[in-house]
Amino acid sequence: MSLTLAAPAESELPFLNVSFYRFLDIAESELPVWRASLKARTLHFGLKGTILLSREGLNGFLSGAPENLRSFMGELQSEYPGLAGLDAKESFSSDQPFRRMLVRLKKEIITMGVPMIRPKDTTGPRVEPETLKQWLDEGQEVVLIDTRNDYEVKLGTFEGAEILDLKTFRQFPERLQSAPEDWKEKRVVMFCTGGIRCEKATALAQDYGYKDVWQLEGGILRYFEKVGGSHWKGECFVFDHRVALDPELKETTTAQCFECRAVLSLEDQRPGGHSCQKNNTQAQT
Repeated sequence: MSLTLAAPAESELPFLNVSFYRFLDIAESELPVWRASLKARTLHFGLKGTILLSREGLNGFLSGAPENLRSFMGELQSEYPGLAGLDAKESFSSDQPFRRMLVRLKKEIITMGVPMIRPKDTTGPRVEPETLKQWLDEGQEVVLIDTRNDYEVKLGTFEGAEILDLKTFRQFPERLQSAPEDWKEKRVVMFCTGGIRCEKATALAQDYGYKDVWQLEGGILRYFEKVGGSHWKGECFVFDHRVALDPELKETTTAQCFECRAVLSLEDQRPGGHSCQKNNTQAQT
């Protein structure tokens, strides 16, 4: 069975990192079976990372030796129902960005708190990175909406993007309801790190009456892979110990405070540079 993993640039770095998701129906009684099986297979291949499982599907972030991870992804597509053709975003790193392997059961694989929104059944159409770049190159009117949390947006976003000041994705429905009414009549493109939040965000926007709302196919990571950093300012936050990637999908010098989750520049990482907001003490990065 041929894989649909994105072909990476040649790399001598030892760790391949992938992120993937799929909205599909998994029976409640099958979730423990999936969990046990996925945990056993990932450990067999020496992988680390996190897979979230729920009745609405799965969401994964994994890292390991390239040959092992590719073998696991092949099994995932061929042996688990509903996962044929599973797409994954890839990058490489010099170090293992995860400490252990977790497979967790959740109510939602990405939490928005609006259970009637089911991306498996209805979601917004996808715009390929090359097409979005063309729209922006041509100066077409596009409302770019960043669906990520504020600490992610702090590191970088598209030029001119609309920022919703989200502390968590649960706030997205309320923020979208209070957005300018004329957005509903314009071409809107929503984006996030790997695409999963926009599956729900665009479906909700359609429910709210948006007439021309799109989601960026593969998210920011796929955009970087396909067209680089055109129209992008800064870095992209990722949910592992690399913290952030540049448009070449390389790890940056940015760190994160593990107490308050603040992102830390090189200046912040110097002695006395960051006072932790959670416990008001000097944070360890």
